Amino acid sequence: MEMPWLFLALDPYLIWFYRLPGNAYAGFFLGTFFLSLICLVLGDITFSLAARLQGKHLDNIATEATRYQDISIDAAKAGDKASFHAANTIANEAFGKSFFSLIALSMARLWPLPFALAWMQYRFLGVDFPIPGTTWSLGFIGMFIIIYLATYFLVNRVKRRFTSLRLHPRHAVTILPEPGK
Repeated sequence: MEMPWLFLALDPYLIWFYRLPGNAYAGFFLGTFFLSLICLVLGDITFSLAARLQGKHLDNIATEATRYQDISIDAAKAGDKASFHAANTIANEAFGKSFFSLIALSMARLWPLPFALAWMQYRFLGVDFPIPGTTWSLGFIGMFIIIYLATYFLVNRVKRRFTSLRLHPRHAVTILPEPGK
């Protein structure tokens, strides 16, 4: 099975991390950690660009949802059932639009993963990692998912420590120390 041209071009750079330690297991963990880190950075950059492009639109949808929710609450308080149902229906549609738009925006973070796994398939298909104390083992996909999640949590912890690393400040929550500490 021959690699596509894109993977052939990236292969010398990606495999370097896998060969760095000299030990096959340590190399796999180190290389997969850096591959996960690359996926996270590319996903964050894509998310930031998409958020900048779609931010105003998402804000408008959220504002519309809130406005119609307020109208429906006012109509319910006034006892106007027809207005309440009409405004509530529009508010529910706007909340649905907002929800699914945010889900689609969040998917921008995940697009590098299939490419990383496709490249890993050419390199690590058939490699199994035994699970101690059982007769089971994990393939490269299972190990990638575990290492990717660990890298994700590590990167988020670092981001919280250094808020300047956040790529899009509008979506960032600033963590300030309590006064007097």
